[in-house]
Formats: sequence, structure tokens, C-alpha cells
Amino acid sequence: MENEQDRVESTGFAESLKSAEPAEPGLSSTTTWNIYRYNGTEILPQEDTIATETPLTIKVDGEEFATLVYTPTDSVDLVTGFLASEGLIRFVDQIESLTLEEERGFAYVKLRHLHQLSKQMVSKRFIGSCCGKSRQFYFHNDARTAKTVSTKLQITIQQCFHLMSLMQEQSADFRATGGLHNAALCTADELLLSRSDIGRHNALDKIYGHSLRQRIPVRDKVIAFSGRVSSEVVLKVAKIGVGILLSKSAPTDLALRLAQDLGITVVGFIRRDQLTVYTHPQRIAECR
Repeated sequence: MENEQDRVESTGFAESLKSAEPAEPGLSSTTTWNIYRYNGTEILPQEDTIATETPLTIKVDGEEFATLVYTPTDSVDLVTGFLASEGLIRFVDQIESLTLEEERGFAYVKLRHLHQLSKQMVSKRFIGSCCGKSRQFYFHNDARTAKTVSTKLQITIQQCFHLMSLMQEQSADFRATGGLHNAALCTADELLLSRSDIGRHNALDKIYGHSLRQRIPVRDKVIAFSGRVSSEVVLKVAKIGVGILLSKSAPTDLALRLAQDLGITVVGFIRRDQLTVYTHPQRIAECR
């Protein structure tokens, strides 16, 4: 994984992030803890590796916007992706400056143009309709930012297994702690980048933020994901603009209704030599 800078402040935001170096040591994604572990016959004192959890308060144009609890890695990706998923920005150039103070738990963002409606509509309940049927959006910002995805990408069952395997191999922190979610942006054949976090939504926002900052086209990509496929996960994937979501876990019914409506292929329970295709099966070659 790429190392992110701990403090960035620039009016040339998009360009500065590509060349900036860390100004100070950042927080670690893991820590250690003294434990007693029972091995079936005896209990022994050991030192264990634990996932780090810390809050990050995002202030936008001087006002507190949200507080996330996250794994302190790839923080610029996280903040950028979160602002995009909440509808405050569509492009990275809309951020004039971003300053991180991770030790204190703050991110300060200045936007070039303030989107007051987006800020007002965060966590506001919404019930809407599309083509005569109700889309199950809970929040106004989801209704504004979740995109119907159209992609001609098609992958095979073996590629599903391969991509999930690549995602799991990339997560050293998960193997060390067992306490993180993983997400990866992939082509049909290879893993492009992966992100880990205690929050499954944060891992996806980190993917989103990196894709925006590096201007990575996503319509022909796949997201591999370690966690349960909830409605919030499907909405994040729709906002990113990816049409195929692979997971080793189960989906919810609301997630599948949204995926069907938003044009997202959901493949779940990808384990060993088995998987389940839930929505838009035409993108899995063997289902045609």
C-alpha cells in the first residue's frame, strides 16, 4: 500500500498530493497488547497484535462536518472519498486545501465552492421513487450521489476466485490482527490497489478517494470486499461507479434490491470453490 502524508496543505491540492512527503510520523494501523492465550492445554502470557482504532473529525470550511472512527492509514484517501460519497465534491480539484492533524484527530478541508445543500442533507431521511418503484434510499445525499452503473465488463467464475485471493493475500494487517475489513480495486485479472480499515465503509472510501486523486477510470473495474454486503456498501460502490462487487460474505435483501436497481452485479459467499451470483448475472460469463 502507498504511504500517505500525515499533513498536507496546498492550494494546488490535486498536484501536491502526488509528490508530497510525510511531514511527521503518522499513527500506526496496529498496536500491541499483553494477553494470556489458552492453547488447549495451558494458558501462556504473550504479546498480541491489535488493530488501532482512532477518531477523525472532518471540518469543512471551518464547520464540523463529521467524525469517523477509522484505522489511521491512507487518511487523505479516506477524507477525499468520504467527501465525494457524501456529495460535497465530485472531483478532487474541488478541494482547495486539506490539512491533516492525525495525532490530534482532525482533518481541515477548504472547498473551492461550498455545497451547502449537501451539508444540510447529511443523515436526512429520504423516500423517493424511480420508474414507478421506490428506491430504498434512507438519506437525501444517497439519493443525490448514488449512480446507476452501466458497464460491459464481464468476468469468469475463476477470475472471481482469483481476485478474492489476491485481496486476502494483500492484507498483512488483517492476518496480524483479524480485526480489519479489506477492499480492493481490480481489473478482471489483477489487483490495482487495496485498502484496510476497521470500518468497511472507510475501506471503500479510501478506494474512492485514491481513484479520484489519481484519476483512475473505474467503469471497467471490479471491487473485491471482505465484509457483509449491506445496503450502505452497495451505495458506496454505486457512488464509486463500479459495476461488479465481489465478497466472501452474505448480502442483505435491501442491498440486493438496491444492487438490482443500480445496475450492480453482486457475487457473495466466495469461498474455496463456491460462490453465489445474486444480481445482474450477465456479467459473469458462465451465467449467460
